[in-house]
Amino acid sequence: MSKVKWGVLGTANVAAWGTIPGMKLAPSCELYAIAGRKLEKAESYKERFGFTKAYGSYDELLDDPEVSCVYIPLPNDIHVKWVTEALKKKKNVLCEKPLALNAGEAEIMYKTAEENGVILMEAYAYLHSPYVESLIKDVRSGIIGEVDYIDTAFVTQGYREDFRLHKELGGGAMYDLGCYCTTMILSLIDSDPVFVNASAEFSDLGVDVSTASIIRFANGARASFQVGMILGENTNSRYDRLFIHGSKGSIRSDVEYNQAGEVSYKICIGDTVTERRIEVPQNYSLEIENLSRYVLNGEQPHISPQFSLKNIRLMDEILSKIGFWSE
Repeated sequence: MSKVKWGVLGTANVAAWGTIPGMKLAPSCELYAIAGRKLEKAESYKERFGFTKAYGSYDELLDDPEVSCVYIPLPNDIHVKWVTEALKKKKNVLCEKPLALNAGEAEIMYKTAEENGVILMEAYAYLHSPYVESLIKDVRSGIIGEVDYIDTAFVTQGYREDFRLHKELGGGAMYDLGCYCTTMILSLIDSDPVFVNASAEFSDLGVDVSTASIIRFANGARASFQVGMILGENTNSRYDRLFIHGSKGSIRSDVEYNQAGEVSYKICIGDTVTERRIEVPQNYSLEIENLSRYVLNGEQPHISPQFSLKNIRLMDEILSKIGFWSE
């Protein structure tokens, strides 16, 4: 079977516990190269996961002609720098969410991808899940009628020390967690936002630790969400919810964003409750396989530039409403 040689630009935690294990499960992926700011760290990842090569700088990996696709899990504030560098080296890129700190950065990245004839895809592993696919299929089938309201939440623990606590690194609950809620809402409501409002609680370091937003769409549907890093320092606790209300019924789910294994949601039509059970593989493997198949046979990326830009523009509106960059 043909395989695509992947490089990983950075030794972030999400790469270690999520994406690299997903790469090992993706049939079309070859774990080829890993780069770190220090060669010793890259070498440790090479031995741990089975990469062929290790590099002590990001530029060295990007200069390797064997690398076809690059995964970038670097801090949010330097996505634009290293994504554009990779694209200019003719590498297809999967970049961790959120792709950019604002729509202007994202537009630069997508323009660079187009100019160099390569693909850039934002890494929302959960959106590749058959659970989300099933939700979208049921909503679009009209089983609960016309959707008029969606509510969702993603609340995690606080942190004692983490890049998410630092404004200059693109930290905060909205960038880290809110992007899940906005992408879920936009996946389920096929309309443009026409009204956005939001409020937030800020930390002493200037990042939002809790944000709530309401959105109204051109088709009349509304949505709300709550995100936060407020459940206790360095615990494993989290809270997730999803409620979709339609003219004929509703869908309820407490499945965690990005959850694997057997998951379910309930469709409620009057007094009739139907439970959907879906077996979900490791989501990170699905996004890696998607981009690998683009290289091998032209399969379209599941997360399009148009979708990502729509989401980033909505996030810009919310961040503006809470005064994130003016704090």
